[in-house]
Amino acid sequence: MTNILRRVPLSRLVLLCALALAIGVSATALAFALGGGPTPPPEALPVAIHDALAGAAAKPIEGLSASVTFTDRLLEGANLASGNASGAGSGSGSLSSSPLVTGASGRLWVSKDGRVRLELQSQQGDTQILYDGHTLSVYDAATNTLYHYTPPAGEGGEDGGSGSGSSDSSGPEVPSVTKIEEAIARLERHADVSGATPTDVAGQPAYTVRVSPKEGGSLLAGVELSFDSVQGVPLRTAVYSTSSSAPVIELAASEVSYGPVESSVFELSPPSNAKVEEITLPHGGHSGADHQDAGDADRPKVSTHGQGPSAIAVLEAKTKPGSGSGAPAELEGLPKVSIDGVSASELRTELGTILTFERGGVRYLLAGSVSPAPLEALARGL
Repeated sequence: MTNILRRVPLSRLVLLCALALAIGVSATALAFALGGGPTPPPEALPVAIHDALAGAAAKPIEGLSASVTFTDRLLEGANLASGNASGAGSGSGSLSSSPLVTGASGRLWVSKDGRVRLELQSQQGDTQILYDGHTLSVYDAATNTLYHYTPPAGEGGEDGGSGSGSSDSSGPEVPSVTKIEEAIARLERHADVSGATPTDVAGQPAYTVRVSPKEGGSLLAGVELSFDSVQGVPLRTAVYSTSSSAPVIELAASEVSYGPVESSVFELSPPSNAKVEEITLPHGGHSGADHQDAGDADRPKVSTHGQGPSAIAVLEAKTKPGSGSGAPAELEGLPKVSIDGVSASELRTELGTILTFERGGVRYLLAGSVSPAPLEALARGL
């Protein structure tokens, strides 16, 4: 992750943060199929998980199509790039119109072999997320940008991340109730885990579980997942902040139908003039947040301050002579705060804060799931 941040231009970090959050919330829902039925009986969480996984293993589906609703209030009220509104077609001017930022309705397809396609509809064109078993591709029509990420060989497992690496026709082994209990116990060292609450999601029988951080200090209140009680697959996932009872980010499915999905559905064809951003991890890269190779002196440096959900990440990048000292275009419309006499742009959201400023030939970018005050205090000490 450190190496990714070092190689991404600062002018696109805000968009990538929004993409990461949106993709991070929907990743679980994209990885599985969706199932169906009435409200299930009350069960202990380990038993509910085991029975759902066992049901999915006993009767795997051929594929599915579903309507989805994606809610995103993360940047609600933020005046992103308002000063560049006259620049028709500019990436920064279109950022605030992206369905990944504003939320949207759309469609989800999952094939039997693990390929996934999610489309979020908007007036400026659909935003499309595609996973083919090897590469994750995201096309954002609002900015006309195509993002690619391909894990290095072996990162997704011994088969290099392929969704079809196993030749065992019996499928993955369903963990026992005891194994599931042990996994939940490990999670509970760091988080509070609710029981399995019987519910009905999109007309399907489901259990809802909520996970909340034990440590205070962050704006993250918890994450909820509603999974089908028969198929063991997510029907809804949501992220909550400490400032509101409504979800900040939510992906929910409805109108689920089962059956094979045509291969053509998983073909992505962006415009020929689309900008392409390749996000890669170099082979043999180090994941330590504070590591710097001898040849990395001019590369951005990433460090973390604090631990747990309230940790703050700091990126420091040397600015090039003649490149100007202004904030990236995406941040020009944001509120300004003073950091020891230096003007800084600050993005405040319900789940965290991003702060950026330049001082002494270095551009600083701080981000964390905290309120502005601790971020500003840390910035003044840099």
